[in-house]
Amino acid sequence: MRTTVETRHGRLEGTRAGGEIAFRGVPYAAPPLAARRWAPPAPPEPWSGVRRAVEFAPAAPQLVIELETLPILDIGVETNEDCLYLNVWTPGCDAARRPVMVWIHGGGFTIGTGAQLVQDAMPLVEHGDVVVVSINYRLGLFGFLRLDEATEGAIPASGNEGLLDQIAALRWVRENIAAFGGDPNNVTIFGESAGGMSVGTLMALPPAEGLFHRAIPQSGAASTASTRDRATQVAGSVLSGLGTHDADALRALPVERLLEAQAKLLPAAPGGPESEFGTMPLQPVVDGRVLPGPALERIAAGSAAGIPVLVGSTLDEWKLFGMLDPSTLSLDEPGLLRRLEALPDPATLVAAYRKARAGRQAPTTPRELLMAIETDRAFRIPGLRLAEAQRAHEARVYSYLVTWPSPMMGGILGSPHAVELGPLFGIHDTDETTAAFFGRGPAADELARGMQEAWTRFARSGDPSGPVLGDWPAYEPEQRATMILGEASHLERAPYDDERRAWEGIPDQLIGKL
Repeated sequence: MRTTVETRHGRLEGTRAGGEIAFRGVPYAAPPLAARRWAPPAPPEPWSGVRRAVEFAPAAPQLVIELETLPILDIGVETNEDCLYLNVWTPGCDAARRPVMVWIHGGGFTIGTGAQLVQDAMPLVEHGDVVVVSINYRLGLFGFLRLDEATEGAIPASGNEGLLDQIAALRWVRENIAAFGGDPNNVTIFGESAGGMSVGTLMALPPAEGLFHRAIPQSGAASTASTRDRATQVAGSVLSGLGTHDADALRALPVERLLEAQAKLLPAAPGGPESEFGTMPLQPVVDGRVLPGPALERIAAGSAAGIPVLVGSTLDEWKLFGMLDPSTLSLDEPGLLRRLEALPDPATLVAAYRKARAGRQAPTTPRELLMAIETDRAFRIPGLRLAEAQRAHEARVYSYLVTWPSPMMGGILGSPHAVELGPLFGIHDTDETTAAFFGRGPAADELARGMQEAWTRFARSGDPSGPVLGDWPAYEPEQRATMILGEASHLERAPYDDERRAWEGIPDQLIGKL
């Protein structure tokens, strides 16, 4: 069954399945081709007649990762530089003015698409009577390459074009979502990993002000960005490898050539030795213009005052990446300290983690300590510091920790990066492959009900409390109330606090750095 709706740029035809209407492949910006490559997004061209919005648009150009055991990495669509599209799921194209939830996908700012993690139906829509939007944005060299200095201003790219795409999508939501039954004055942005880092960074971006009203950064916060100098060095290396600094020549290069150059920036193999520029050389840039200063500092100064935040991570984030790094299996104590040498006094940090883990009978091998420390450095501590920074400007700040275990590989991953996405999007038992990573059964179904209820209630009112999970107090520095999302979800006060205290005094610039 078809449904049509009028947007500012033309009429769209979507599909109705059960109680939802889906519009896929909706253009929110002009194709970033030719002269628009590395330019800020431009408005889409209007069209006449009715445009069919029944299939997902191509994903942004990206290097293909073939890991059959990780369904979360399967983008499921072709790629194309013409990629600035979004998707909408709604209970009805009416005047109900429902809460709007805009999903920003993760993938290290180099992979992913808004078509991931979704089925024909969107459980969040049905569960919470909300409108859900998922977006594509430019990735890798196309979205996060600072070319201003490297081309002497001929291509004045800030390195934040992917973030500007996200902002353009939010502007489209503000201008059009009422026609889809959504409330443009009640928009929640949520995302995981690089999507969570995007959410945290958008909280600090002046051009994003007023475009969203609540934020859910998942396994990523406001602590991951390049300095302008580092981003310029990355661009210089890329252009040297391409053999040209000429703007016209760069804009004319085929996508495949640019992806080859991008591959040389990244670690030689998943989990392998870092490249010259670390594990994630392409990421948002503190450029002084789009992002005027470090995001966490700006949030602490009130850049997102009045915006409720729901922030958290998983207990064993780094074990997903550790699975891709066989060298950690033979890690010894000197090797552990070498891996942490960028941190001040790593021996003291290791000792604190060993004591805390031994006290609750958790493994204390060098590998387990590395997984725990890197999980906290890259994900949990950045989230807690974001919560503390925002708490000064908005009381409605909530914290969670996912302890739900993945059954994959006999459970050795613990509660890894991205394990909460299956229950959240209701895809945990879609098939045997997804169930192998996310888990299935009555407890998984109950976790899904609790998360979907909490996320949609937060989107509606700024408070995630509800019948399934119960009362969820706000996070504050004394009690540190945290919802544990696992086999038996419950509230805890200051969980894993000995480890948290071990990071006190370690500068913000060293956490979340990738």
